[in-house]
Amino acid sequence: MEAEIREKIAGEVVLSPHPGRTLRKWREDFGISQRDLAKHLETVPSVISDYEAERRASPGAGFIRRYVEGLLSLDAATGSRVGQRLGFPPHSEGILGMREFAVAIPLRALADRLDARPVSRVDLHRDIHGFTILDAPRAILAIDSSRFVEVYGWTTQRALVFANVKYGRSPMVAIRAHPLKPAAVIFCAPGRIDPLAVRLSEVENIPLLTTVLSAPAVLEKLEEL
Repeated sequence: MEAEIREKIAGEVVLSPHPGRTLRKWREDFGISQRDLAKHLETVPSVISDYEAERRASPGAGFIRRYVEGLLSLDAATGSRVGQRLGFPPHSEGILGMREFAVAIPLRALADRLDARPVSRVDLHRDIHGFTILDAPRAILAIDSSRFVEVYGWTTQRALVFANVKYGRSPMVAIRAHPLKPAAVIFCAPGRIDPLAVRLSEVENIPLLTTVLSAPAVLEKLEEL
């Protein structure tokens, strides 16, 4: 599994139009600072910063290999918390679609693309690294707390998009009850939003947005990114 994770990350960096930004996205997903990674690689933080900001030429294969191995080694030193999460395949029936973005996308840009508007008073200034679209009733029934990690795929820094939402209370209660939290929640064509759903969004500091688009339309727009 570690080899597969290594190949996925390295392949995504190599194929990305912005390899530095993709490196940064993965480092942030692992929760590793530039300083700690630089120390592990026996270099200085400015080297990591320059590559991630693309102030240097695109990193070569040797640096990418060391960078990825550094992420995995540092993660292993803390119990392989991220590596274990990355090993779960998305297969629950409540999941309609999911994907990781090659580079981080600002939530505001994502909201504009989906014609989504915020319904809670939570700052939208955050990056989104992927998305998962769920059929809310099926997901709540099919995915128990021990399997909810499947929803997050390769990173929790993602938008959870819920279809077939009437009031929005159940999805937000489920999110409140689980230790893993998404970066944002979007409801597709909901009914009247329950004030409790809005309140839970604000308590958890998770932006809650709604769009008039259907789940298939949202999936099509997100797949184009």
